[in-house]
Amino acid sequence: MTEVNPFLDPVRQSDLYGDASRLAGRSNALMRAKTAGRPVPDTIVELVRAHHVRAGRLGAVLDIGCGRGTSSAVLASLLHPERVVGLDAAPALIDQARERTRHLPGVQVSFLQGDFHQLPLPTASCDLAVAAFCLYHSPRPQTVIAEINRVLAPGGLAVLVTKSLDSYGELDQLAAIAGLDPRAEQHESLYVSAHSGNLAALAATSLDVVAVENEEHVFTFDGHDHIADYMATNPKYDLAPGLYGHPAALAAVLHEFVPDRPIAARSVITFVVAQPSEGRS
Repeated sequence: MTEVNPFLDPVRQSDLYGDASRLAGRSNALMRAKTAGRPVPDTIVELVRAHHVRAGRLGAVLDIGCGRGTSSAVLASLLHPERVVGLDAAPALIDQARERTRHLPGVQVSFLQGDFHQLPLPTASCDLAVAAFCLYHSPRPQTVIAEINRVLAPGGLAVLVTKSLDSYGELDQLAAIAGLDPRAEQHESLYVSAHSGNLAALAATSLDVVAVENEEHVFTFDGHDHIADYMATNPKYDLAPGLYGHPAALAAVLHEFVPDRPIAARSVITFVVAQPSEGRS
């Protein structure tokens, strides 16, 4: 039976994002581990200021795949556009994004549930579109990028962000050694659809690429309990019953089979800055 990549399997989406606490636990564990690399939302803001001709007077900003609203809040707070619209397919994440941003002063922030293959916004309506860590959830990211091109106003800007194919390979090795998932190192990368090696080429199918930046991020987990907080809801691994979603049980397996020690994992984060294509219809 052919293995289905969980990030490209629509059947898995409710499992992955139906409960916001699972993404929150994984994301928080990763951020606690971070020891090198700029905060991604802040880097997006820096790139907008460097490349957008109207960075100080933006109209509508679209945050595609907004998740729990982390980037939406930063874009609103640091760029001060007229409004920020966050889009995500998961209602549970949108609820958390609304809660995260409801007290932000001075900027209108709203959220929509929708499909990024058909952005629910008018043509040429956005000064900025951000798609961070979401394009690899699409089996046809070129369609999403074409939609980004459609909604960008003349002079607008897109910032696309993804990860390298081999991100966190050190954790794959640990999962295999500990027997959590003996095939952990053989599974297809979660980021195969849109990764550091192909993001610029994907963007160029509809947009004019103006800048590409690659930055290695390092995450140092302080031991098995910390690692388990991240791995317990990582959909890449085929975990035994009772381990998925249960960090304490997963940590117990790690403690039994592998000496407890800090582990550093790495990921290359790629930022592509692009403008609407001059030849668009």
